[in-house]
Amino acid sequence: MLKIDEKEVAKTIINFIKEYTQKAGRNKVIIGLSGGIDSSVVAKLAVMALGNENVYALFLPDVSTPLEDFEHSRLMAKMLDINYKTIDLSPMIHSVTNVCEEMNEIALGNVKARLRMIFLYQAANVNNALVCGTSNKTELLTGYYTKYGDGGSDFMPIGDLYKTQVYQLAKYLEIPEEIIKKPPTAGLWKGQTDEDELGITYDKLDRILYGIERQMSIEEIAKIAEVDESEVLRIYEMVSKMEHKRRLPPIPKIGFRTVGIDWRFPLKL
Repeated sequence: MLKIDEKEVAKTIINFIKEYTQKAGRNKVIIGLSGGIDSSVVAKLAVMALGNENVYALFLPDVSTPLEDFEHSRLMAKMLDINYKTIDLSPMIHSVTNVCEEMNEIALGNVKARLRMIFLYQAANVNNALVCGTSNKTELLTGYYTKYGDGGSDFMPIGDLYKTQVYQLAKYLEIPEEIIKKPPTAGLWKGQTDEDELGITYDKLDRILYGIERQMSIEEIAKIAEVDESEVLRIYEMVSKMEHKRRLPPIPKIGFRTVGIDWRFPLKL
C-alpha cells in the first residue's frame, strides 16, 4: 500500500533539488540537521544533488535536546563531509521566557522551533542559499509542525513522502541504523516523542492518511489501518483543523484578483 520504489523516488527528489535550486539562482542549501531521520535523509539527498561543498548544516539544540541527537547530527555531518555548525539556543530561549509573562510547554516548544527558523534563514541570507525543509507528508497533513517554525522553508524535498516511506528511503540511502531505529522526536521538551504526542503509531497513522488521500470510506480506512472508526474520525478532524497551516493567511476579497483566492501567476522557477 505505502511501498515505494526507493531508487526512483530518490532520483525524482535529487532532480527536483537540482532543478529548483538552479532555477532559483542558488546552488547552496541550509538544512537544520537535528540528528533525526527526516533531516538525515534530506541532507543525504541534497549532497547527492548539489555536492557536499554546497550543503550547510546547522544543529540548533537547547537544554532539552537529547544527548544522542548531538551524536547523530555530528555523525551525519561527518559521514556526508558537509559544512556543520552548532548554535546553542538556550540563552535566547531563556531571554524569551524571562520577557514573557505566560509560557506553557506547547508555547515554549513553538518558540524554540521559530528560533531555529530564524537562524536557518540568517545562514541562508549570508551564504546566498535556500533553506531546505525537512517536513514529511505525515507532518504536513496532521499539522505536526510549528507554523513559521520548522514549517518555514523555501522547499520541502520529502514533503510528499509519508513517515513510513521516509524510513524506506532511509534504508536505501544507508542512513546509519542508530538514527533509523531511534524513536522520532522534535526535541522540544524532555521525554517528548512524536508517537506519544500524536497518540498513534506512524504505521497506523500513515495508513489512515493514505485512506483519506484516496477518499476511502471511514469503514474502509478503519479496516486497512486496523483501528476503530473513531480513530479514523479523530485523524480526519486533525487534518481538517490543520488546513490553515498549509495555506496563506486568509484575505477578504476586494480587488479584481486576490492573492490566495484567484490570483494565478505562473512560477517561472
